[in-house]
Amino acid sequence: MKLLLPLLICITAIFLAYNSSIKDSLKDSFLTFIQQQAPSLSKYLDTTNIVNQTNVNLETPTPIVFPITDMSVPRAIRQAFVAIEQAEGAGARVRRSIGTAKLRNFSPFLMLDHFTIGKGAGFPDHPHRGQETITYLLSGGVDHEDFAGNKGTIGPGDLQFMTAGRGIMHAEMPHENEDGSPNVGMQLWVDLPQKLKFCEPRYRDLRAEEIPLATVDDGRVTIKVISGQSHGVDSVRDLAYTPVWILDIAIKPGGRISQPLPQGWNSFAYTLAGETIFGSNDSTRLVKEFTNVEFEQKGDFVELSVPDSAEKDSRIFLVAGQPLDQKVVQYGPFVLNTQEEVYQAMLDYQTASNGFERTRNWQSEIGKRMA
Repeated sequence: MKLLLPLLICITAIFLAYNSSIKDSLKDSFLTFIQQQAPSLSKYLDTTNIVNQTNVNLETPTPIVFPITDMSVPRAIRQAFVAIEQAEGAGARVRRSIGTAKLRNFSPFLMLDHFTIGKGAGFPDHPHRGQETITYLLSGGVDHEDFAGNKGTIGPGDLQFMTAGRGIMHAEMPHENEDGSPNVGMQLWVDLPQKLKFCEPRYRDLRAEEIPLATVDDGRVTIKVISGQSHGVDSVRDLAYTPVWILDIAIKPGGRISQPLPQGWNSFAYTLAGETIFGSNDSTRLVKEFTNVEFEQKGDFVELSVPDSAEKDSRIFLVAGQPLDQKVVQYGPFVLNTQEEVYQAMLDYQTASNGFERTRNWQSEIGKRMA
């Protein structure tokens, strides 16, 4: 029974989803059968255990960040690799680095995409459960719409933080720019703490003009402090449940920056443009664009610079996050802590229940652009 149960759930969920004439009594009988035959799953099928968690204590420890001194230790590079472009969604192209065979289980980070979306492409209606997504638009425009009636647009330099929580269905569709240029951005998936996996979904936007700037090295380095802090400049507010720092760093030829990071956090840098030198003294590495640089967890800061001879500026997406001490079980857009919870997410989505009730007969307006 244990081996056949996952297959039975999937087959029955698909049957329920594609046979709209099925009687509610049959659906109830199926759920009752699962509860009787599989006690290990019953707690996930019981909607009383999937509660509105908006009142959960969200306090997190203040990150420990030491000022750089002669005793400070730079973080070493664990690995660096180029993100290979691949197809994703409906006609979109992405350079995925986190969430590939090269870099998995890098808590709290689940996936990192550097996306390019042109005319006729996009990410039409799709579900999520159990994670947060952070979308940072570099150029163009992207519309979003979800099954709760939320709608909005982000433009160049804007960010959208989406918490999927117990379940959300939404679409993300690009603009058709007058000059024919594509829409380019970054999307980072961040795991939610176990206690928040079933919180209510929510959105928060951060506009480009709200992001504070830090300038160092006589103006040769500029840092957009999206989240966290850099050289005396703090971000305006925390927008993700899981603590993360996000810095967009631009370095002119000859520029250099030493950036402190919270103790014990995982961190990486993604090079958006130009060539960047990571490290200093006898331990340096020259990295080209579209490369993900994973740092060791030990260390106080990372050092970045651009050669005087460089032909153009360098741009780096530097991110650090507090690791979560929990198991990750992921199936596509569903990110939970056990296989049973993933099976339940699939069933809930297909049967429009336990957080996905509003998916029934819902279709986004922006998703119709794909027709």
